[in-house]
This record gives sequence, structure tokens and C-alpha cells, in this order.
Amino acid sequence: MDEDEAIALARSRYGIQGKVTRFATEKDDTFRVEAADGRRFILKVANPSEDVSEISLQAELLQHIAQVDPDLPVPRILPDDAGRAYAQITDRAGQARQVRLMSYLDGTPLDSTASSPAEREQVGEVLGRLRHATAGFSHAADTRVLAWDVKHLQSLRPLLDDVSDPHQRAVLTAGMARFASIESRLAALPMQVLHNDFSRSNIVVDHALPAFVTGIIDFGDAVRTAVAIDVSTALLNQLPRDAAEHPVNDLFADGKDLLRGYLRQASLSDEELALVPHLVMGRAVARALITLWRARLFPQNATYILRNTEPGWAQLDWFLARSMDEVSGTLLNTAA
Repeated sequence: MDEDEAIALARSRYGIQGKVTRFATEKDDTFRVEAADGRRFILKVANPSEDVSEISLQAELLQHIAQVDPDLPVPRILPDDAGRAYAQITDRAGQARQVRLMSYLDGTPLDSTASSPAEREQVGEVLGRLRHATAGFSHAADTRVLAWDVKHLQSLRPLLDDVSDPHQRAVLTAGMARFASIESRLAALPMQVLHNDFSRSNIVVDHALPAFVTGIIDFGDAVRTAVAIDVSTALLNQLPRDAAEHPVNDLFADGKDLLRGYLRQASLSDEELALVPHLVMGRAVARALITLWRARLFPQNATYILRNTEPGWAQLDWFLARSMDEVSGTLLNTAA
């Protein structure tokens, strides 16, 4: 969908006259709408292939969070001219798509700015609160199988055949073998509906505000999964991106700040803490497999799709250079 069509959609469905700015996304069309009166919104038009049940899950989850913890900075769903949280449209290409409008959260994406240890702890506290806010939520689509839910990592094994670089394929194969050895333990961990994509690009911040975190966005991967998986996703996105050029002994130095904040709000068992580093490795494997595959399918969007893939090779090397026991102990002494 181009900008002109998005402007017309905002006007006809939501009565908003203004200009739009497209955001880079992997599969949907997302725009910031700036109304003539200065208000700003997010207009999301789902990919035609996205099932309406997934849109329903996201909308209802955001409404649930707003009721349980109104102070959590998540987008608010704004109804259309018929009072609906989301609605089907037919775009100018003749495709049926789901559209929804949400509040805009001011700030800077965390992946575009640095953060101090204290600020990272605040990020962790917000993740802990979000875990509590989603704990009582359920939806018919919350058990759907997502490639980005690392408990299904082995289902990505066929993608190994398409990894052209022999060294990369060997690294990913070794990572999958390690992950297979902890899967029975993973299945026994506590599970609930969780955000499942608490990456730095989905966290909005403002250094000038005491709360620091001003937004948690993109609930498109929300699913019922292990609590430890949700934490591991957050920690993966705190790993150093330059580990190849500047090797480190403690890959989790920044992540431990986030974890300390998290543990002030929500608890993790020793078993969960022992498995989280392995789940981080599993997520890095999944990220490489999925992004390499999607970049081949959509070469015009390869730069965006692969933006986090290259730093992951040195991160995977760090895990595979250490024994399973050493990796398991990485976070056990992180103080709350």
C-alpha cells in the first residue's frame, strides 16, 4: 500500500486528515499518521496472508493489558467509524486486508540509542510487569505455531539445506544439536501468553524521562510459550553487535542489567535461569535460518530482513566455544 492510499484510508475509516510516513516492516504496511491538529497515530494494514485470528489476538491482548496495568506504555486500540477495533478492507489491488489504528508512542527506538546500566534495568522492570499483565490472558489463536517461538526450533531444520555458506551451515547445525539436548527440560517450564519479541527495535525510550521506557510495540509474535523464552528474546537483543571485532568474555554483560531489573518484578527459578542462555542461542539460530530464507524470498527487502543477522555469527561462536555447563551457569548468580 502506498502513502496516498494510506492517507485516503485514514480519512475514510477514522476521519483523520493528515500526512503519513511509512515505517520499514517485514510483512505488513505500517504508517505514522500526523493529523492536521498535531495528533499522531499508527495505522497498520496487515499482510493479505495474515489470518484475522492473529489480528484479533493482538487487539484483545492490548485491550487486556490496558485494563490490568493501565500504566504500562503499550499502544491503545482506537475504533474506526463503526466502533470496531479492526476491520477488513479491500485495498486498491483488490486484496482483502485487516486494518487498525493505534495510539502513537513518543520516543526513540532503543536500537537507535545507547543505554546505561540503570536504564537497562528499567527496561527489564517493564518486561517483568508486562509478564504479569499478560499472565491471565487467553485467546483461541494463542497456541498457534510461530517460527519465531524458539520451542519449535527443530521445525526449522529443513532451512539448513538452503544455507549456502558451509561454515554458517556447520555453526547452525551444531547450535540445533545443542538445543535438542535441552528440549525436554524446556517443555517442563512455566508457560503463558507473552510478547515474545522484546527486541530493542520494539522498545521506545526517552532519556529525559524518569521512567525511560515510553513504549512497547509490535505484539505480532505474541504467543503462549515459556516465560524463559520471552526473557531470552530480550537478552538476545542486548548482546554486543560487534563481538566479532571486539571479542568479550561475558556476552551477557549488558543483558544482566536487564535481567536484574526483571527479577525485581518477576521471579525465575534456577532451572529457568540455567536454560535462558541456551534459549538465547536457540533464538540466534532461528534468527539466522529465518532471515536467510526470507531474504532469498524477498530480495527487495533483504537489507531490513538481515539487519540483525550478521552480528549473530560471532554470538553463536561464543556459545559453541563453551561447554553446556559453562553456558548454563552464565546467569545463575545474577542478583535481583
